[in-house]
Amino acid sequence: MKKLESSLLNMVLVLTGVAIIMGGVLAYVNHLTEEPIAEQQKKILADGIKTVMQAEEITVSKIDTLHETNAKGKQELFVIYHNEKGAAVESIIDGFGGKLRVLVGFNPEGQILGYTLLEHAETPGLGAKADKWFQADGKGSIVGLTPSDPLVVTKDGGQVEAITASTITSRAFLKAVNNAYHAYMVKPTDAQTGATKQHKEK
Repeated sequence: MKKLESSLLNMVLVLTGVAIIMGGVLAYVNHLTEEPIAEQQKKILADGIKTVMQAEEITVSKIDTLHETNAKGKQELFVIYHNEKGAAVESIIDGFGGKLRVLVGFNPEGQILGYTLLEHAETPGLGAKADKWFQADGKGSIVGLTPSDPLVVTKDGGQVEAITASTITSRAFLKAVNNAYHAYMVKPTDAQTGATKQHKEK
């Protein structure tokens, strides 16, 4: 009986030791990769801002962070990157497959200059088509439109053609764009202003 108890204790100790060592290794690897990942995300954002503002170079003069509560009582976050051509607005919403993170460029009058998807988990070949479908040369182009009246898919009586077989993603995408427009044009007094940042990477 004592031998059995001893073996069990040894197994527990060994497993605990392995868990501690693996935890330390994972923490070390995470530490090593944390900075490169952050730098890559900054580059993606900087390139995205230039893309949606239709400019090879752009200077972000001010960053506003806006928190709003939607109709369901859920907090929504918007980040507004003001620049010499208007603003690029980051809007996050739930799509069909998960979080949909959209960056939309507006001129000072609120006209859409361009957009890009910073993050999505939509179905490849269907909802994932949102990165092209609503561009200037896409079937459901929103570029050049001003969402003073919310953009809506044709299936719901609106003016924008939905992605084939992906109406839910299309609705979520357009809602993200409409929300971005509202966040930019309302120009809230309670927005938090961040430090001036410049994006001139080639």
